[in-house]
Amino acid sequence: MRLAFHSSKSSVKLVRVTLLFTILVSLACNLPLRKTAGVSAEELRQTLMAASPNASQGLTAIAGVVTGVPPLPETPAFTVDPFLTPFTGLETPTPGAWAPLQGTAVPGMLTYEVQDGDTLGALAGRFGVPVDQIVSAVSLSAEGFLAPGQVLYLPDHLDETPYPSPVFPDSEVTYSPSSVGFDVRKYVQEKGGYLSIYAENLKDGRVSGADIVQRIATEFSVDPRLLLALIEYRSHWVTGQPSNPNDSSYPLGFHVAGQEGLYRELVMAATHLNIGFYGWRTGTVVETKFIDGSRARFSPQLNAGSVAVQNLLAKLFRQEEWRETLYGKDNFLLLYQQMFGDPWARADSLGLLFPIGLTQPPMELPFAPGKRWSLTGGPHPSWKTGSPPGALDFAPVTGEPKCAVSKAWILASAAGLVVRSERNVVAIDLDGDGYEQTGWVIIYMHVADQERIMVGSQLKVDDSIGHPSCEGGVSTGTHVHIARKYNGEWIAADGPLPFFLSGWRVYAYEKNYFGELRKDDRVVVASPVGSGTSIIIRQ
Repeated sequence: MRLAFHSSKSSVKLVRVTLLFTILVSLACNLPLRKTAGVSAEELRQTLMAASPNASQGLTAIAGVVTGVPPLPETPAFTVDPFLTPFTGLETPTPGAWAPLQGTAVPGMLTYEVQDGDTLGALAGRFGVPVDQIVSAVSLSAEGFLAPGQVLYLPDHLDETPYPSPVFPDSEVTYSPSSVGFDVRKYVQEKGGYLSIYAENLKDGRVSGADIVQRIATEFSVDPRLLLALIEYRSHWVTGQPSNPNDSSYPLGFHVAGQEGLYRELVMAATHLNIGFYGWRTGTVVETKFIDGSRARFSPQLNAGSVAVQNLLAKLFRQEEWRETLYGKDNFLLLYQQMFGDPWARADSLGLLFPIGLTQPPMELPFAPGKRWSLTGGPHPSWKTGSPPGALDFAPVTGEPKCAVSKAWILASAAGLVVRSERNVVAIDLDGDGYEQTGWVIIYMHVADQERIMVGSQLKVDDSIGHPSCEGGVSTGTHVHIARKYNGEWIAADGPLPFFLSGWRVYAYEKNYFGELRKDDRVVVASPVGSGTSIIIRQ
């Protein structure tokens, strides 16, 4: 969904706003303009209600929908109905709550239309305002996702921000349902460029250019079409030949010593995409730095996909070149559309990536009941730098040598289909459609090669997946790393879709790898050395 800032365009509305402002001044009440610290949302509502007690009559709640607010988009076809619960985010307006009629401007306030995936915390970070200064005609969820299309009012704190035009939908940046059916190998071979004959030696052998693109897309959960368009824009490898056939070290142009080759450059590209995307999701990344050292704050009305692309390209260009790359005559967006069609049309056809009322399906701790395991890592990146803190680490308490392949078994936390089992990673697709891009997916890492489950296996809860180890990635001790995705997005462990395992809820601390599990009055605290407070036994 594309967002919009609204302003009054009719004289009637202008008169209404002017009258409202006059009344407010006469009552000596302070609307939150540039100085709003210490004014709560309820105080703002009461002030507005006192100034215009009849204004709220045009906003009433009927069966959970507020009249005057655009209807919510329909749930997309790939939604898994058994995993949804009735939506309770749109409630009857709080007594005394007030909001202007739809589209009416309020002096000193911005009007914002909620996008798919927005949360109050993220919006507070993007707009630079306290959470309690964000108000609406209906109650707002303090922790969960806000309802797309809902209209919010925020103090106007920021100066004008540059580059407000959206460039990419979210679903064209992540490995989402939008990429289902796209065949990287076939596309690369049909184009017949240098990429079709390129290969690179990696740890597991010689890998073709097309397979490198697909590997990065799958592992980092980014759209392979975006990676291909970036390669073509920077080196013309997809449809043509390199300008210097004897030097293919830096096809994307990062030019980082020790990071030569397509694979490592794509790792950097995917990392910068994820830093922008998930940083915007949480409101923690609000500006980018260009290679010339200049900085620009992201316009707060942008979507996560646009910020991801803006952030990536800022690592490749000076600001003036970057502006031409995104908004100039022969820009990157036009190339992408020429290669793959209109990304916004595909996004519109999908509907919401986070359906209304989405909750996590039941999941169990990934080990057998009655066995002692240790929570050795609290919430930390789901997949390397840039991904959100969505993963947990569990280690079996067996007394085995450090980094030995454990005799203990990793068990399936939920029923599903194994859609990936390679390089010590197992991915279980819970909706069973065979696509890692759709629905809920559980990712397990450091699964030993020995007795690892095969792709195509249909699992029930508690079926064996493999053994925990140090294999795959960087590990200081035998353990299993478990994380979640939904519709191709990595899901934070302590966020709008909290992580529950056997009824234990995950809570993150400020630093990665620190956190705890809580269930009733019990608490398990993460510890990398397996202290007594980290022991957990599944009942």
